[in-house]
Amino acid sequence: MLLFIGSGCSLTRRLKDNEALVRKITIKGVDKEFADAAVLYVDKEQQPNNVINLQFYYMFSKNGKKDIGEPPAILDSNLVEFSRTQIERFLQNKGYLKAKVADTIKIKKKKAELIFSATEGPLFKIRKIEDSIPDKSVQNLYRVNRPRFSHVQPGGRFDMDSLAFDRDEFYLIMKRNGYYDFYRQYINFVYDSTFRSSVVDIKMTIDNPAGRSSHPVYTINNTLVTVSKTNGRSTGQADTIQVDSQFRYVDFSHKFKPHSVTNYIFQKKKDIYNIDQQTLTTSRLSELNVFRNVPNPTYTKLPDSTNRLNTKIDITPLKQFSNRIEGEFLFNGGRFGYNLGNTFTDRNLFKNAAILQIKANWSVLFDNSNNSINTAAIQNQDLRLGASLIYPRLIVPFFTIPIFGKYSVPHTTLSTNYQLFYQKGLVSRESFINSITYDFFETSSKYHTFTPINFEFSKGTIDPQAQADLLQKNLFAYSYLIGRTIFTIGSQYTYQLNANHLNSYGNFTYFRGSLDVGGNTLNVLSKLFNSKRDTAGNRTFFGYPFAQYAKAEIDLRIYKSLGGERQFIFRISPGIGIPYGNSDDQHWIFEKEFYAGGANDMRAWLPRTLGPGQFNRATFYGTDAKADTVRTRLKYLDQFGEIKIIANAEYRYTLADNFFGAKLKGAFFVDAGNVWRLHKQDGDPNVEFRLNNILQSTAIGIGTGFRFDLAFFVFRLDAALKFKDPQFSGSDSWVLINHFNELFKSGDFKARYKAANSGDTYNFMQLNFGIGMPF
Repeated sequence: MLLFIGSGCSLTRRLKDNEALVRKITIKGVDKEFADAAVLYVDKEQQPNNVINLQFYYMFSKNGKKDIGEPPAILDSNLVEFSRTQIERFLQNKGYLKAKVADTIKIKKKKAELIFSATEGPLFKIRKIEDSIPDKSVQNLYRVNRPRFSHVQPGGRFDMDSLAFDRDEFYLIMKRNGYYDFYRQYINFVYDSTFRSSVVDIKMTIDNPAGRSSHPVYTINNTLVTVSKTNGRSTGQADTIQVDSQFRYVDFSHKFKPHSVTNYIFQKKKDIYNIDQQTLTTSRLSELNVFRNVPNPTYTKLPDSTNRLNTKIDITPLKQFSNRIEGEFLFNGGRFGYNLGNTFTDRNLFKNAAILQIKANWSVLFDNSNNSINTAAIQNQDLRLGASLIYPRLIVPFFTIPIFGKYSVPHTTLSTNYQLFYQKGLVSRESFINSITYDFFETSSKYHTFTPINFEFSKGTIDPQAQADLLQKNLFAYSYLIGRTIFTIGSQYTYQLNANHLNSYGNFTYFRGSLDVGGNTLNVLSKLFNSKRDTAGNRTFFGYPFAQYAKAEIDLRIYKSLGGERQFIFRISPGIGIPYGNSDDQHWIFEKEFYAGGANDMRAWLPRTLGPGQFNRATFYGTDAKADTVRTRLKYLDQFGEIKIIANAEYRYTLADNFFGAKLKGAFFVDAGNVWRLHKQDGDPNVEFRLNNILQSTAIGIGTGFRFDLAFFVFRLDAALKFKDPQFSGSDSWVLINHFNELFKSGDFKARYKAANSGDTYNFMQLNFGIGMPF
């Protein structure tokens, strides 16, 4: 790649003798505040090429027939002159009314530098501002609101962009206050710069409509809602209903009840026209995710003097039923697996825009890594089945909550899920989860999710031989944790901030915090009814022990723009689970534990293969034959913890704007973190969280990757290397430094690891393929 990027000598290889390639733009004499912006006024075809974009064009676009990369920016004197006038006009619009710009072209070895030299002259400032508005109602509206929106102030810079901003802002204010047929063209600015040097007087005028003494204020009258068929046609017999004095409902699809649409129309009869309510209506009907096309409403003025508007809303539904199949493939050394998923969606259950989703997912992991115990066999399987019913409103027993959709459509989700996990020779675990969840936006940036009722039931069945092996090795904790039958009833809450900025390149902070609390109500009831205890001393309810715990997790990210599409992201994600009361870290829900590794946190490790702390599977289980059996049985299940701290730093940049129809982006990243046990474990030193051991027990991974951005989704390929592996002690943990020579081949280090770990191989590199960004 570096050789490819550095092949600058060949950038001009396809140019004709009389052509030159624009490689540099220099702006001189422009105020530092506007220097970067001035470059953007150079014509796009005269902007220097991205080296990689140009090389892709040369490689794949023979005679320009393929649209890959970008064609060379060939010097064009006419476009240079056009660019000069654009920069000059830009400076004049920024208050340098006497600005002049000259251009110079330097050519060396068929590479051109464009030099634009500006003489800005004096900066003109605003001396006074006045208005001329014959309509007194409009004048009052302007004068009341102007201090809140105007960028044009006495003593400030004369700036044409600020005048345009003021025009647009007051246009929207008029549209929010009933002035349906008000246009931007009514607003004009007259400025006089002849009063004295470097001073401008501004007069803002708002003209009345031709032939009228004032601007009319309109109110909403009747509303006609028409739902077409899914093909967009409005033919045949329709369901026609006069809903109330405002709404007339016509449904050619015969699939929707009137209130599933009219509840999200925020323009009410006798209200003054408001463009914000119009936009809100269109946005919320689209967010229901049941309509394919929701254009802006159309309005008809009544043929009288009442200034009323009849509204017409035409919408086209999506197909009611859809089915989506997804698949993923994982490969690392001798381990490989696949994940198949299917989602069936009914977008309009009960004719009220409720969405039913039924999901099935099956994951299989094979292990052919010369493992001495489980050779060429399925390591584990995971089957998940689930159904969710999503209502586009908040449904609370005994209360009627009005539709509020200022920032988004709220939802009530009823869900039920079943999971069957099977690890060969060890355990099968079944889990049932049922919940009721509410979600809504407090503002456009603040999102709340609340699950008041979450019922979880887990049952584990350990292979009899595995149970005997675990007990023989005194691994009572694993036996209890993965083999118990336990349940809980709890509540969950999640708060997100700035999720709406995640696809931008600006500077912002993203926050996601979640809290999961369970078992407290059951604990009170068990004490009230003096329920029996099981053999471990835990209270039961309906004959089963229940878990009591609190679990919290945070995802904090700082996004920093580095200009253009370059961005630096720092992320820290700590979490802690605390079993208490009727539970401890050996007697609570196994699925509540934290794991590390995978495509979204510690990318150099496979999921569930890191930690806890300095846990070493070779030394912990020993080297005898029985140890090999237990080690193999517990693979992917023995590396968990009640505490998690993951930190990531990632630099993202664009490589090519057009790579086979996608944007090719790159990333460099560093991942650091681990999981730890909450308390010290018998016979398992250095796995619990201690401040004096946090550096020694922290893993570090480094890597790079590509992102193929297709606008509607992103394919991601990351290659990550283990840099520091805490399962090894002291300086031995710096595995990449100490054993770099074994990165792509076998040696003494890998041979010793394989002998001590039941035939498992040590892999420095992990390839991760996924859809979407890692965070």
